[in-house]
Amino acid sequence: MSRLPLPSIPWQLTGNHWLAIPCVHPGDGAIHRLGVLHRGARAALEFTGAGTGDARDGAPLLRPVLSVDGQPARLGESGMAWERALGWLPTFTCTVGPLLVRGMLFCPFGRDADMAGAVYTLTIENRGTVPRAVSLGLAVEPGVLVPRVRSPRAPIGRLGATRHESLVVLDPGTVPGLAALAVGADGASVVALDGAGGASVTCERTLRPGEREEVAFYVAAGPEADGAVATSAAMRRRGWRWLLTATREAIETLQQATGSESLDRLLNRNLLFAYFYGVGRALDDAHFYLVRSRAPWHPAGVTLRDWDALMMTLPAVQLADTGLARELLLRMCELHGYAPGRGVHYLDGTMFEPAYSLDGVAAYAVALERYIRQTNDDHLIDDPVVGDTLYAVHDELADRRHAELPLYATEVAPSGEVPPHPYTLHGNAMAAFALEVLRRTLDEETAREVQDPEAVRAAIDRSFARADGGKKTYRTALDLSGGEASADDAVGSAAWLPLYEVVRGDDSTYRRTVRALGDAPVASLAAMLARLLGPDRTAVLEWLRRAPLDGGVAAQWVDADGRAVANGGDAALAGLVAATVLHVVGREGGATSEGDDAP
Repeated sequence: MSRLPLPSIPWQLTGNHWLAIPCVHPGDGAIHRLGVLHRGARAALEFTGAGTGDARDGAPLLRPVLSVDGQPARLGESGMAWERALGWLPTFTCTVGPLLVRGMLFCPFGRDADMAGAVYTLTIENRGTVPRAVSLGLAVEPGVLVPRVRSPRAPIGRLGATRHESLVVLDPGTVPGLAALAVGADGASVVALDGAGGASVTCERTLRPGEREEVAFYVAAGPEADGAVATSAAMRRRGWRWLLTATREAIETLQQATGSESLDRLLNRNLLFAYFYGVGRALDDAHFYLVRSRAPWHPAGVTLRDWDALMMTLPAVQLADTGLARELLLRMCELHGYAPGRGVHYLDGTMFEPAYSLDGVAAYAVALERYIRQTNDDHLIDDPVVGDTLYAVHDELADRRHAELPLYATEVAPSGEVPPHPYTLHGNAMAAFALEVLRRTLDEETAREVQDPEAVRAAIDRSFARADGGKKTYRTALDLSGGEASADDAVGSAAWLPLYEVVRGDDSTYRRTVRALGDAPVASLAAMLARLLGPDRTAVLEWLRRAPLDGGVAAQWVDADGRAVANGGDAALAGLVAATVLHVVGREGGATSEGDDAP
């Protein structure tokens, strides 16, 4: 995978499963981009300002505006202070003369609140000594609708503003409709079109000294203009205060606690990012889809590898929402389980790039076992789509077995890179775990044909372990003809072995192997996370506490200080951050011991 530089602007972001808002400008609160998933297009559709469609472009789409006593005033001219309520709802505070302005942007979430929209609230307080006539509003700039799978494509329509009663509608005019926005205020407002494709929605208020007023603006999305208008009506009917309360309560139920404030901040920031940016609901069919990241500055975009979804995103979702985790596991089996481990897919399961991954095949059985252990919901294996997937996993493993040894070959490692040799330590450790699951879940006759997982583990020890200076370490890849390598995969690291119950975390051969992996000035964050299971867990955990990452969320590549250098906004990897930290530290001080490495 290519390395994509980070945006030059440190965007604020938020979203729900319907709507991703990854580009909120920290200088003036303007929204530059809103994205939805579209199953029919197999892509993200992004409403952007009329620029290039690139995440580094500076054109706004929606911009909060203020005028005082008839004179335009620029928000943020004297600076904006940003916070994130509950780690997910961006809020700003700024001053304009004697006026204090606070803003909050949130996407409704929770039972009866979850819908394809956002709410931008603005609170203004007059701290002066004379009354002020103020106008608060959202300016709607001309924009474009840009499809993106991995990189932005040519716009498929221009977003010229039109008026529908008290709403401004942005519709690209495609036939059939793909996506549209409706923007309106809560309560009385003035809607004006500028004749050049832009518009504004404003609310007029008069503030006496010491008085405070709140206004709110709804941004609703739909598959076409009428649907966006209908969503806006539903948001208005429920009211922004109720939507905010429901959203706060729902987000609080997702958050985890370890007993450490700094770790809780790291864990929950990444948990929420994985939950909302690694998972989305398509605007055109309302079904859930897993993707690598909805953030537009990650090069994998809304494509997906089996391993990314099942071993990185799903464990984080499972921590917070077992009901959604169950649904996502079924969706993975339904959309991708027909050809497990066969390559990179579009969000709907269509093949994007063929490349066989042993780790991706085994991930289905590993994820199923993890889910059952956590929830005790063993009825999931009775679902026909799960059964079909497990039989497909069995067939794939049988086809990739070495002719003589109980070891299995792969084409690519979990990172997507081609390993130096086809028989990898990480892949065979996962295969052994998967075979154990298959022996318990397949029908009796087929289960007798499943390779004994203990034989695979014994073969791993015989074939991959080498005595260097009288002390054993593991090789990471073999060709079983004398060729061997010790280079570690950036994602499928040998340090993950205790998760697959091949070795314990206190095993001496494993600990020597992990220590031999060493450090690098520019590190894979996934590899650093894997080392949390090894002998350096205390040092790595302290490094994570201080790591800036990409605005606090995972980036694929970081420097020695943990600062993102490329491929930021990695939602799947954010899930791995959250799940691994909680696995190692435990909930509310219940830290795991050095030898406790069960998934």
